[in-house]
Amino acid sequence: MRGCATQVPERGTCGRSTGIVGNRLTKILPLFDTQPIDKYQSVALVVGATGIVGNSLAEILPLSHTPGGPWKVYGIARRPQPSWNADHPITYIQCDVSDPQQTRDKLSKLTDVTHIFYVTWSGRLTEAENCAVNGAMLRNVLEVVIPHAPNLQHICLQTGRKHYVGSFEMQGRIRSHEPPYHEDLPRLEGPNFYYVLEDILMEEVKKKEGLTWTVHRPGAIFGFSPYSLLNVVEGLCAYAAICKHEGTKLRFPRTLAGLETFWDASDADLVAEQQIWAAVEPRAKNEAYNCSNGDVFKWKQMLKVLAEQFGLEYEEYYDEGQRLTFVEMMKDKGEVWDQIVKENGLVPTKLEHVGNWWGMDFVFNYGLSTMDSMNKSKEYGFLGFRNSKKSFVSWIDKFKAYKIVP
Repeated sequence: MRGCATQVPERGTCGRSTGIVGNRLTKILPLFDTQPIDKYQSVALVVGATGIVGNSLAEILPLSHTPGGPWKVYGIARRPQPSWNADHPITYIQCDVSDPQQTRDKLSKLTDVTHIFYVTWSGRLTEAENCAVNGAMLRNVLEVVIPHAPNLQHICLQTGRKHYVGSFEMQGRIRSHEPPYHEDLPRLEGPNFYYVLEDILMEEVKKKEGLTWTVHRPGAIFGFSPYSLLNVVEGLCAYAAICKHEGTKLRFPRTLAGLETFWDASDADLVAEQQIWAAVEPRAKNEAYNCSNGDVFKWKQMLKVLAEQFGLEYEEYYDEGQRLTFVEMMKDKGEVWDQIVKENGLVPTKLEHVGNWWGMDFVFNYGLSTMDSMNKSKEYGFLGFRNSKKSFVSWIDKFKAYKIVP
């Protein structure tokens, strides 16, 4: 992790940039100390351990050379632990944190927690519902853990880029900030559950003297989690697999505004590394940080890379009056996906689970460039970065390796 007091080895040979984790496609267990650990320096509670960043935290935190370690890790998620998360040496706890009683019963016992990494969210139809549900989830966790964990030192809260552009339902109704976004920009008008989470965090940390916090705002995250609500890499892989199965080109109309605008991305491992850095670096406390890879791209460039990874021909064409949307294209492809899963021996999934099509339509129809500034993070000492193309390819490789896509 660049920028940490502890220097760690460079990333392995799979083509990903510098960072804590080595080759993604090798077994990670040999990287851990073989001797049992009698005393942990830090104890992490990862809320959302099967999410896109939570899965990276569950992999990185237990590594023997992770700053602040050795770490004991509790991983919290609503569903049973999936096979693709089971390699991580964490204590997995199935818990629905939207249920106050269940949260109290299961998390009040975790009296040794020193750091909370809150990286989960729940999607609802309206932003008012998002505010209510997600605010209650965070409050349920903090109201239980803070009084029951006497050694709790720090809370990392992950929000995101909608802090600067507004919630989905406010798009086109309010004027978003102009990029590059920096952390001191004021809040926008309208409901936004990210703002609610920050307010709850500030309220709860005051209840324990010396408890510190950081807020982390990634953009479009490139990472691995079949359970993520918005995983653009997984959705694109599923679309590419369907194109290949049906013998068609990878087609995108030039009328999609998002193809020509500049974007940046946030590698899931990089986001996890920044959160770990913030959790253990004294200078980093009580601040909000953007987190992106440090380069920019256009989606039409990345889609050509996607086509190469699936052996497809990429085609841009003019959409003559009939706009191509993922929601429309995928509405009758459920049986096609079932056939792809069966023929390729993939992990059983339904098409609606591997692709959030309305979210994909939002990304590719968003007509404005969206980029942040990492200056603040660098100035405080975190110098991590990723090559977005290599990041994109490596996560595609991981989805293939775990047989989520062919």
